[in-house]
Amino acid sequence: MHDHSSGEQSDGANLEQLRQRIDHIDSELIRLISERAQCAQSVARVKLAEDPEALFYRPEREAQVLKRVMALNPGPLPSEELARLFREMMSACLALEQPIRVAYLGPEGTFTQQAALKHFGDSAVDIPLPAIDEVFREVESGAAHYGVVPVENSTEGVVNNTLDSFMDTSLRICGEVVLRIHHHLLVGENTRRDRISRIYSHAQSLAQCRKWLDAHYPHAERVAVSSNAEAARLVRSEWHSAAIAGDMAARRYELSHLAEKIEDLPDNSTRFLIIGNHDVPPSGEDKTSLVAAMRNQPGALHDLLEPFHRHSIDMTRLESRPSRHGVWNYVFFIDFKGHQDDPLVRAALEEVRLRAAEIRMLGSYPVGVL
Repeated sequence: MHDHSSGEQSDGANLEQLRQRIDHIDSELIRLISERAQCAQSVARVKLAEDPEALFYRPEREAQVLKRVMALNPGPLPSEELARLFREMMSACLALEQPIRVAYLGPEGTFTQQAALKHFGDSAVDIPLPAIDEVFREVESGAAHYGVVPVENSTEGVVNNTLDSFMDTSLRICGEVVLRIHHHLLVGENTRRDRISRIYSHAQSLAQCRKWLDAHYPHAERVAVSSNAEAARLVRSEWHSAAIAGDMAARRYELSHLAEKIEDLPDNSTRFLIIGNHDVPPSGEDKTSLVAAMRNQPGALHDLLEPFHRHSIDMTRLESRPSRHGVWNYVFFIDFKGHQDDPLVRAALEEVRLRAAEIRMLGSYPVGVL
C-alpha cells in the first residue's frame, strides 16, 4: 500500500513555488515596462527641446527594435509572438508622447484596419474612411499622421485605386504590412444555411473564393460591395444572406461562422502600404518604390530596367498603368530592395532619371517585420 499524501503535498508545494516565481517575474516586468515608458517620455522631451516639430514615430527605429527582439529571442515563445508583444508595448509608450492618428480604408472590421493595428498597435487612434482616395486626402491635410491602404493581393494582383492615388500626391510610403488573409462565410442569427440566396463581399474577395462558391453556393447571387466589413454590416440586419469577411468583421458585427478559410489558395495574402508626409532614414533592410513615365519609343521599358540589372538591384514588383497625359502612354510602378540613399541605388537612379521622361520617388521604407 502506497502513501500518496507526501507526493501530493510535494506537488502542491512545487506549484506554490512556481506561482510565487511567476508573481516575482510579473513584478519585475511591471517595473521594467514602467521604466521603459519613463525613458520614452524623456526621449520625447529631448526631441521637443531640439525641434518643436519633431517626429515621435520613427518607422526605421521600430523596425530595428523588432528585428533585434526577434534575434535575441531564446524561446519558448515564437519570435513573431514576442515581437507582437513589444509592438504593443511600443505603441502604448508612443501614445504617452503623442497618440498617432491613422486613417484606413473602412468601415470598422476591414482587413485594412487589421493591418493598421498590426503595424501601429492598439494604442493608435484609427480613423475609418469609405474610400482609398479619402485616406490619401486625410493624411495630406494633416488630419491623420499616417494612412493604411491595400496595394496588392497574392491572388488577384494590384489594387488600381491605390496606384492611381499615388499619381496625384506628394505623400511618401513609410512602411509596409503583409497580412495573411483568411475568408469566412458569415451569417446573422436569422439566416438559415439552406436559405442563403445572396452573398456579399468585396469584389476581390469574391474572386478569391470563386471556386469554393461555385462548389457550395452556385445559385446564390454574388453582390460586390465597398468592403468586407460593409458586407458584414449588411448581413447583420438581413435574412437569407451571407457575407465573406474576416474574424475582425465577424466580431464587430456579431456574426457566426458557417464555413472557415474558404479562400481558393491557402497562401492568400495582401500587402498594405503605410503613407505619410516624410521620408524615412535607412533601417538596414529597406525597400524603395517609385513611379516612372517613359517616352513612347521602342525599347523604352528595357532602357528603364537595364540600370537596375547592371547594378545588381533586386526588383520585387513592376506594374504599368495608363498615363493621364497622352493616349497609349504608360507609367510604371517599381519596387526594389534597398534604400534610395544606398550608393548602388543612387547610381542606378541617376541613370534612370536620364532615360525616363519623369520619375518620382514614392519613398524608401523598412521591409515589413511582422
